[in-house]
Amino acid sequence: MKIAIIGTGNLGKSIAKGLVSNQDIDTLYLTKRNLKDLKEFEDNKHIVITQDNVFAIQQSEIVIVAVQPAQIEQLLIDAKTVLTEKHIIISTITGFSIANIEDIIGKQQAIIRAMPNTAIAVGKSMTCLCGNAQGEQRIKTAAIIFNELGHTLQIPESQMQAATVVCASGIAFWMRLIRATTQAAIQLGFDAKEAQELAMYTSEGAASLLIQNKQHPEQEIDRVTTPKGCTIEGLNEMEHKGLSSSLIQGMVASFTKINTIKKEQL
Repeated sequence: MKIAIIGTGNLGKSIAKGLVSNQDIDTLYLTKRNLKDLKEFEDNKHIVITQDNVFAIQQSEIVIVAVQPAQIEQLLIDAKTVLTEKHIIISTITGFSIANIEDIIGKQQAIIRAMPNTAIAVGKSMTCLCGNAQGEQRIKTAAIIFNELGHTLQIPESQMQAATVVCASGIAFWMRLIRATTQAAIQLGFDAKEAQELAMYTSEGAASLLIQNKQHPEQEIDRVTTPKGCTIEGLNEMEHKGLSSSLIQGMVASFTKINTIKKEQL
């Protein structure tokens, strides 16, 4: 596959690293205004680095748009002249709808919105996908790409804002939980490096249990709680202090904010 990533900032670079590590590309075109930021990719014979977005789009079949929201309209206007029926446009821009994209490049183009997270750099992204009528017919191609970089779920576009909170912002929420676990482990006697190692791999194990066993979290919790034991004592104390409600309220606050931002952009 010939893939272009237009706007190789933090997210675009993460996608590029994931694609390179999985060797799923014939040629990968990376665009950015400041090419110095892409020096790490210079020696890869499968990667072309350029400031020319239109050139990268012309040469590719799949175009992953990862520019800043303020830049997408002009980018699409410029791209319209070189787009063909072979192209699949995959937008990662939060709040810029399929209808907005169609207004610029037309409904005949295959358009897909993707909401990955930064774990895509290590092949562990949770990526949500949706598409227009043409995009729906080719969404399997997008799923193949992003399944190699983690896991995908196709959802209605109406749920993309919520998916941004749960999956993209969710990385930060889970990092904060892991940090708190690390701090507790230090207080219990481990040094900082050991504490973080314990927290990281325990959280990875918890998620892996749910993925592989396909159980509800409470079923896995029941396996490690015993009557009058230390685990249930700790869980109940956390709930008394509002662990679950705080997390839920925080995510709802993020969702409220992202919808406010969308209204401000209209």
